[in-house]
Amino acid sequence: MERLDKIDRAILTLLQEDAHLTIQEIGQRINLSKTPVHERIKRLEREGIIEKYVTLLNKKKLGNLLVVYCNVTLDKQTRDTFVEFDKAITSLPEVMECNLVSGTFDYMLKIVVRDMESYNRFYQDKLSVIPGIYHISSFFVMDEIKNSTVIPV
Repeated sequence: MERLDKIDRAILTLLQEDAHLTIQEIGQRINLSKTPVHERIKRLEREGIIEKYVTLLNKKKLGNLLVVYCNVTLDKQTRDTFVEFDKAITSLPEVMECNLVSGTFDYMLKIVVRDMESYNRFYQDKLSVIPGIYHISSFFVMDEIKNSTVIPV
């Protein structure tokens, strides 16, 4: 994989801010013709730096969905326990993010559900029944101050 230069970084920043930009629009903004812009984007895709293109939805306009962060502690910190938990959690569409972390708990989850009743059902029927869980702490988002998908490059 090549090292990212200034132009690659500019392209990545523009695409993160608006993936609908055309090759021509990107080229105009960074003062480069269409062909080199297209070639650079294709290379960034091939190298896996650009993983995929997605559409971000407005949670408030979808009904002000409830965002919950959960800290999960497993009963044993063994490879098998982690593998089992990872497999179980990846099948749950409500879980938007799952990160193995250091500290006083093992995982941090970001969960999005319709409302508190939906979270209670999710918690009782799906999350708490995963084998190997010792403790779950839930934190409910009261107001979203910043939510960005743009990675500084």
